Amino acid sequence: MCSRPSTLTALEAVFSFPDERSPPDLKKGPAMTPSPSPLESALRAGRPFALIARDAESVELLTGDVVDVDLLADIPLHDAAGTPREVLALVPYRQVVERGFECHDDAAPLRCLLVDTHQRLPRQAVLAELPTEPVALADAGFDVSDTDYADIVRTVIADEIGRGEGANFVIRRDFTAAVDVDPLTAGLTWFRALLEHERGAYWTFLVSTPGHLTVGASPEAHVSASGGIVTMNPISGTFRHPAGGATAATLTEFLSSTKETEELFMVVDEELKMMSAVCSDGGRITGPHLKEMSRLTHTEYMLRGRSAMDPREILRETMFAPTVTGSPMQNACTVIKRHERAPRGYYSGVAALFTPTADEAADGTGHDLDAPILIRTAYLVDGRLRVPVGATLVRHSDPDGEVGETHGKAAGVLGAIGAIPRDEVAERAALDEDAPVGERRALADDPDIAALLAARNDRLAPFWLNPQDTPDAIPVRRATGAGRTAVVVDAEDRFTTMLAHQLRHLGFDVTITPWNDADPSALERADVVVAGPGPGDPRDEASPRIARMRAVVAARLASGRPLLAVCLSHQILADTLGIALAPLGSPHQGLQKTVEVFGRPASIGFYNTFTARVAPGTLRLGATEISADPASGDVYALRGPGYASVQGHLESILSRDGLETLDRLLTHALAPVLQEKP
Repeated sequence: MCSRPSTLTALEAVFSFPDERSPPDLKKGPAMTPSPSPLESALRAGRPFALIARDAESVELLTGDVVDVDLLADIPLHDAAGTPREVLALVPYRQVVERGFECHDDAAPLRCLLVDTHQRLPRQAVLAELPTEPVALADAGFDVSDTDYADIVRTVIADEIGRGEGANFVIRRDFTAAVDVDPLTAGLTWFRALLEHERGAYWTFLVSTPGHLTVGASPEAHVSASGGIVTMNPISGTFRHPAGGATAATLTEFLSSTKETEELFMVVDEELKMMSAVCSDGGRITGPHLKEMSRLTHTEYMLRGRSAMDPREILRETMFAPTVTGSPMQNACTVIKRHERAPRGYYSGVAALFTPTADEAADGTGHDLDAPILIRTAYLVDGRLRVPVGATLVRHSDPDGEVGETHGKAAGVLGAIGAIPRDEVAERAALDEDAPVGERRALADDPDIAALLAARNDRLAPFWLNPQDTPDAIPVRRATGAGRTAVVVDAEDRFTTMLAHQLRHLGFDVTITPWNDADPSALERADVVVAGPGPGDPRDEASPRIARMRAVVAARLASGRPLLAVCLSHQILADTLGIALAPLGSPHQGLQKTVEVFGRPASIGFYNTFTARVAPGTLRLGATEISADPASGDVYALRGPGYASVQGHLESILSRDGLETLDRLLTHALAPVLQEKP
């Protein structure tokens, strides 16, 4: 249901102004102007508003009315007369229900500020007006103890990653405290503190609407769209600064960590899945870069691609960032529900600003989109502060280290707002004495640090690093798929979108179909069926999804028509052929290996917890050729009359030889079709 709480009375009830028409006291300079400033005018008007800092010089002030809508598609980008308008939407985590994903549903509203005024104010002028008196906190601490959180980490590694449910998961805990101060006064105070003390933020913001106040400094742009270009900004890997701040020496150890490097690669893979779903060119990655903040430094990539989609649909298809959920996305949401004790509210959602462009189209695609992730953010409701934080759990996570990561992330906000002591030595060290006032010294400029960052790309697939219409990006492009159709069956892992993108580059006309909606007649007509990857135990006969994928593989195998099976489906094919399945001693989630695939070495990325396994040295089983590890017997690939399969993800950024290997396996599987259609 939509509501329009825009009256002063409604705001007074929320903000408890000291008198009938007075906003919270603002710090004034020595000279008072005869007329109120834009910020003071907005506060006195008693309307919903937002303050957003997106550059070093200004603060944007947005005011308007509020409506709550049910779906992203309902975000009202036009007024009743069809005139385009600007909208700032707060999108809660529960919105994942739009995609059929699970969550603790707290009914947090998809709140839209319908912007009627948008002013750009000088940052220093805004700072001069904001309150400075520290806001006292009481009854402060995490809702989940350090010991309990470490136990959750161990459980997720053993029971979720260890059983094939996914590669990584983000489990949150909340720092909470009581606040006995007018909410808007507290929010304005914290907004000022974040502007002054938290550096490196993508957005520093305050959003005040009836019953809800949000203030934060998000480091991460989830998705933006402008001029037909979509950009995503996966950030992962967290270096907690030692006392006194980060140095090139202390940062070198972090950048050399396998765990931190692979964590970033996994989230890039996950966001490329989203890019491949919304961008016609699949997306290209650039970086890595450093994101330096007051207490933390992260590593990040930028992903860019072209799209003509409505920005609301782009936002829907990218709900939500794997850096705050996990991968694969759908199962990550299920795992979060199992292990988090309470709903997320707006944590890990986005603040999405839709701004009309000069060439606004009637269907709304003429809006630009700028949407940071709602992390490093404080919420104040009913006198209670909440700062949610999470750690990314992977196969080699250290429980105590992940506990420390949540403390570090909370400290970035809490230190800035004065809830815990700030590292003043580090703040001073971050200023270059020889540079103009306020300019920060960037560790990324250190040549050794820059070399360590650049070296990461030596491991990655050229296909995703280079423009995809160049020979360097596509070392092999044959006419294998020319004039032929491929149906990719998605088993709840959107690696299928990346795989479909590569298939299109090989000439195929590709359709992706969910496992529970696969039309048998469409599968039968396809020149090749690609049975895709997915989470879970391939031996789990009680799972409807596993049972359906088994039926797809068995039917296609029996037909003799071309079949390519990937990861989970490779395991199902192996089992169908009589090859035993077993759990790995240590999950291969996000692992890069160079393995032999039918006589050629190939650098491939693996995301598996289970494996097909033969006796070491076995090269054939009946009509099936086997490519396996010579010591363990773990099967990397299979091929036989009309079929082929691979355990690794040839579409992953970790698969340097992915496209060439994909082409080889398809050429083999398609032999019957190639004979029919020369």
